[in-house]
Amino acid sequence: MAMQDNHSDCGLERTQWQNPPVLKPNLSSKLLASLRRNRLRDGYPISSKPITLGRVGSLEIRLAQTEREIRKAQRLRYKVFYKEMAAKPDSQTKFTRRDADAYDAICDHLLVLDHDSPKKKFRRLEPRIVGTYRLLRQEMANLYGGFYTASEFNINSILEAHPERRFLELGRSCVLKEYRTKRTIELLWQGIWAYVQIHKIDVMIGCASIMGTDPQVLAEPLTFLSKLGKAPEEWSVDALPHISLPLEQMDPSAINDKAALRSLPPLLKAYMRLGCYFSNNAMVDHQFGTTDVLIILPLENIDPKYIEHYSTTNVKDAVAMHQYQ
Repeated sequence: MAMQDNHSDCGLERTQWQNPPVLKPNLSSKLLASLRRNRLRDGYPISSKPITLGRVGSLEIRLAQTEREIRKAQRLRYKVFYKEMAAKPDSQTKFTRRDADAYDAICDHLLVLDHDSPKKKFRRLEPRIVGTYRLLRQEMANLYGGFYTASEFNINSILEAHPERRFLELGRSCVLKEYRTKRTIELLWQGIWAYVQIHKIDVMIGCASIMGTDPQVLAEPLTFLSKLGKAPEEWSVDALPHISLPLEQMDPSAINDKAALRSLPPLLKAYMRLGCYFSNNAMVDHQFGTTDVLIILPLENIDPKYIEHYSTTNVKDAVAMHQYQ
């Protein structure tokens, strides 16, 4: 998934820009229902006490513990992607007012909760879910039909080149508008860093989105990404041929690098600071109204200063606690 429509000047027929069908996990309805019952019994926690992965003031980050929490995260995604941004809901999404797909059942859901949010009338007092990130480990992807990003990018090239590595796919990232602050982003990264250590992840992958679907409008930021250079061959990934969009949309020498960098979304710039590689090209996601590039982040690329920064006491405690569960 990614986070208005004129391609006539790109030299491609419009049909080439239509989204491919999203590949669903290979789950029968019976198996899917069984999986959800076993992993997340509605109203019952997975463990006797949820493990806090990070804390900043009134904000806490941890994994979703029940199906009810996942549904609330899906409602948050709907509010951000479909009401605030430019995503186009199908009839089921519009009816349920939740951004949901089959992958939700096989993913872990990272939640940012605000414990000081005001109580709503006629509702029980509980922390408000203000941010979320969807995490799909390779062992789950292998069991149930592959990674979500395989419907947009040829990630098999890097999976096959690194069979000894454990991959984690990050997606469906969103935060309520009033919580889009540095401390919320810091908390998300603390949670991801704890999760990565707990599950011994070696490589993170996922789509980073730029709002908009017109390559001409996005020519400067896309071309700026092309100037960063191609990933090493062993980490090289292309978008699927029928949806591939070149990053270099204009003369690289004609762009204002500082302005182009400023126009990139904060999440994408955060990945850049951590040392990620980008896919060789982009793709347009018309459903979500974005243009996406694939991020590839081997953990050895991360500067030790960032590792130290995100290794808070809560993160260290969560990792240690998990070893004894």
